[in-house]
Amino acid sequence: MKHSTNPQTRRGHRGGPARHIGRTLALVLPVFLVLSGTLAVTRVNWTGSPSSVLTASDVSSAEVPTDAVSRAPQDVLRDQLMTELQDKNPGVVLTHLQQAVNGHPSLAKHCSSIARALGRAAVRIYGPTRAQSYARPVCDTAFASGVLAAHS
Repeated sequence: MKHSTNPQTRRGHRGGPARHIGRTLALVLPVFLVLSGTLAVTRVNWTGSPSSVLTASDVSSAEVPTDAVSRAPQDVLRDQLMTELQDKNPGVVLTHLQQAVNGHPSLAKHCSSIARALGRAAVRIYGPTRAQSYARPVCDTAFASGVLAAHS
C-alpha cells in the first residue's frame, strides 16, 4: 500500500496555520464589517445641517429643573426632544434621539414611544404630509406610526 505525502489527500490532515487563519477571518470579518457599518451609520448627521448635535452625555448632564430630578431619564429625554422640536425640524430631533439611545442603551426600550410622541407632535406643528417627509428608521418605524396615528 502506497501512502500519499500530499497534504491534501492525507487523512486526518486539517490544514496548517494559513488555513486556520483563513477560517478565523471568514468567521470574524463579516461580523466586524456589519458592526463597523452599523456604528458608522448611527454617527451620520442625516439632517444635512451642520447644527450642534445632542450627545448622550448632554441628556444625562443637561440642566434639568429641580422637579425633574426624580423623573425617569426617558421622560426627561422625551420632554427635551419635544422642546427641541419647537425650534428644529423633526430630522434633527430624530438624530438626537438616536444618538441618545446609542449613548445610553437603557433608553432603547423607550425609543419607540418617544419617537411616536415626536411623530404626533410633528403633525401638530408641520401637518401630516410634511411630518411624514421626515420619517426614517429611528426606533424602527415608530415616528411614522406616530404621524399616522395623529393623522387618523
